[in-house]
Amino acid sequence: MEIDILKDFSFTPVEKSKIDTFDFENVQFGAKFTDHMLVCEYKNNAWQQAEIKPYAPIQLDPSARVFHYGQAIFEGMKAYKDVNDEIWLFRPEENFNRFNKSAVRLAMPEIDETIFLDGLKALINIEKEWVRKGLGNSLYIRPFMIATESGVIASPSNEFLFCILLSPAKSYYAGKIKVQIAEYFSRAANGGIGAAKAAGNYSAQFYPTKLAQEAGFNQIIWTDSTHTKLEESGTMNVFFRINDTIYTAPTSDRILDGVTRKSLIDLAKKEGYNIEVRPVLVDEIVEAAENGTLKEIFGAGTAAVINQIEAFSYKDKMYELPNMDNEGSYALDLKDKLTKIQNKLADDSFGWTVKI
Repeated sequence: MEIDILKDFSFTPVEKSKIDTFDFENVQFGAKFTDHMLVCEYKNNAWQQAEIKPYAPIQLDPSARVFHYGQAIFEGMKAYKDVNDEIWLFRPEENFNRFNKSAVRLAMPEIDETIFLDGLKALINIEKEWVRKGLGNSLYIRPFMIATESGVIASPSNEFLFCILLSPAKSYYAGKIKVQIAEYFSRAANGGIGAAKAAGNYSAQFYPTKLAQEAGFNQIIWTDSTHTKLEESGTMNVFFRINDTIYTAPTSDRILDGVTRKSLIDLAKKEGYNIEVRPVLVDEIVEAAENGTLKEIFGAGTAAVINQIEAFSYKDKMYELPNMDNEGSYALDLKDKLTKIQNKLADDSFGWTVKI
């Protein structure tokens, strides 16, 4: 197997690909991975040569600091194959920049653009047969970095491992969901790491989300520390439509600067929708639900692009949203337009798509 690969990378191919045994029609999101992965170590204050090698377990010392002090960050991206069998990334520079912002916040080294972006392109070129064309098909991309230095001293690691994994994905649709507005638990705090894509942010959500699910809800809409402002929905940014205006909270120390979020904001403006980025109060959403002006709530993120919310609970009272699917749903329209841009089925006037 000969690959024309950049001099910056070494390549060790698998002995036999597992692609012929992979069931592309029944894909569980993020559960199975392609033949190869990219790995690169940080030692002696420098990134070493990146290597593309067979997907395999990583061996770490039990005292590796990722296990004890949680220095771990990641990103979520997708690649798409168009009708001409060409492969495209969606705004990869945004993920690269956010990854490094997360690294700085967790006292980790910033990754080189050559390793992250060029390495990703080289890896996908090797795994190009794993990217299936057709609306709804994609290749999910998971770059991550962990602290690997041994020793349980409570200080930042001096050694790290950067990896990129690839996982075939189908269109992610879990149906409309019901959510609970947080009244006690918080996702993040002012001055904290809420704006970083840190592993700890997600583990901290698991327990309150478990409680919400036991109560019959799918997710939580997180609020600020005063529980008066609405911020995120589960692991997604969240949008609210009152009458003909869409609202979403501004980014902050507590809110992740989502790539899908900012893309939807720009797309909504281009399509002529009224959209405002400002703090969204719990009271105004409850009032809008009560007087019938609340039309839609939807989450936005890489996996689902948009996930519609059909009802929410606050102070033990359930509020049902109207079904706008056949009455001009802004959420469905924006999702359709964005996914067509990502799949090269519509003109990309923003210049968001990057060819591999």
